[in-house]
Amino acid sequence: MTEKNEKKTETAEGTVTVKKAMISQPMAGKTKEEIAATRDLAVAKLRQMGYEVVNTLFTDERYSDEAMKGRGVVQVPLCYLAKSLENMSLCHAAYFVKGWEDARGCKIEHDAAEAYGLEVIYEE
Repeated sequence: MTEKNEKKTETAEGTVTVKKAMISQPMAGKTKEEIAATRDLAVAKLRQMGYEVVNTLFTDERYSDEAMKGRGVVQVPLCYLAKSLENMSLCHAAYFVKGWEDARGCKIEHDAAEAYGLEVIYEE
């Protein structure tokens, strides 16, 4: 990770690098409320550990069904995975929510995190 990609914070003790983490969580078959509740717990845990959380839950207009169709997206889950992997490039760590090993996108994110040397953190 190059220094220009790292956020620095000044403290009384000196300069501290703020580490960033992403959340990988299974979503298939879950309600928006279940996804949000699980994500909120993961965000709280990562913040407690001192991480800044990088968004990998894409809910803006660009990722609406209509916008995806308009851009010609045929494989919607693959589009989300591609964006998630792009955001992984901003991270020092990846946090895997329970059940990740049963979700194809999470498994790919896990393989990428390990292959590229991110710290891998598992939900307890």
